[in-house]
Amino acid sequence: MSDLSLTILAETANDAQAIERLLERTFGPGRFVLSAYRIREHVDHVLELSFTAWIGTLLVGSVRQLPATIGNTKALLLGPLTVEPPFRKHGVGRLLLERALADARAKGHRLVLLVGDEAYYGRVGFKAVPSGHATMPGPVDYKRLLVAELVDGAFDGVSGAVRPDWDFSK
Repeated sequence: MSDLSLTILAETANDAQAIERLLERTFGPGRFVLSAYRIREHVDHVLELSFTAWIGTLLVGSVRQLPATIGNTKALLLGPLTVEPPFRKHGVGRLLLERALADARAKGHRLVLLVGDEAYYGRVGFKAVPSGHATMPGPVDYKRLLVAELVDGAFDGVSGAVRPDWDFSK
């Protein structure tokens, strides 16, 4: 992490406005047409599984996870992950990802899904979803649909539509 003094904290309700401003700066308004946002617009993210990165009082990154299902299998949908541009390439995103996955595993979750770059997310255990195993609403590049098994073999036999989990409970 070089010489940055970074603190990773669970997101709180008080962080919402600062995170929204960060997302606006880093992704812009076009983010709302992405397929993952079709799911996010229907269910809230889980605060205890969503994290912020701070340098002092400056918010420099955020990652959120929300409840979803793949067919009838419970999962988490990770994203968005964002880091302020001047703080990229310092490991902030990776630390946020590692914390999000570790806490999800510790709370008994088995699968985490996301839409992203396998070269980046593969470093923390994500791999491409095999063709035809999951569908998403709206336009999606299925080569970017990734899954991380928090328990070995958790994705075996899983297939179906990715939907928000309105009845979130483990």
